[in-house]
Amino acid sequence: MIQLREATPDDAVIISLLARFTFTETFGHYFTDPTDLEKYLDQTFKVPKLRASLAKPKNIFWLAYVDELPVGYAKLKLDSPSPFLDADRVCQLQKIYVLKDFLSQKIGLELQNVLLDKAKTLGFQKIWLSVLKENTRAIRFYLKNGFNTVGDHHFSIGQEDFDFQVMVKELT
Repeated sequence: MIQLREATPDDAVIISLLARFTFTETFGHYFTDPTDLEKYLDQTFKVPKLRASLAKPKNIFWLAYVDELPVGYAKLKLDSPSPFLDADRVCQLQKIYVLKDFLSQKIGLELQNVLLDKAKTLGFQKIWLSVLKENTRAIRFYLKNGFNTVGDHHFSIGQEDFDFQVMVKELT
């Protein structure tokens, strides 16, 4: 049974661990130098950093559980403009990550739905996200759920260069 709940700063340890595992499962094979991956994980997913992020009013996190085990998380960033959008009330679907062993249970869809419902309830007009171009599974998921591609951007981690596409969905 899938259970979702909004996260609090007390959940930073759980989210930190999930973030490290899910990021490595999703992107680890793209890193030729394992120290680049480890540095990124340490910089991005440290418990104090996530605790601070969870405490910010513009960030809303959710946790997903299956049989009481934490298996995924999502993050919505409120009032997050994008150079690819011309709208006043814009938010960002910043993260949806689910442990690989649980992907088939449609937990990502459940997390996306709760996140979209929250964004609509708060009166946002559009939501955007950034997805790695090679992540065809995620791109298909977002296209199937009403997102459209509006642009591209580049991001580097250590020696690795990544190409992302920006996708947007109308909420009104």
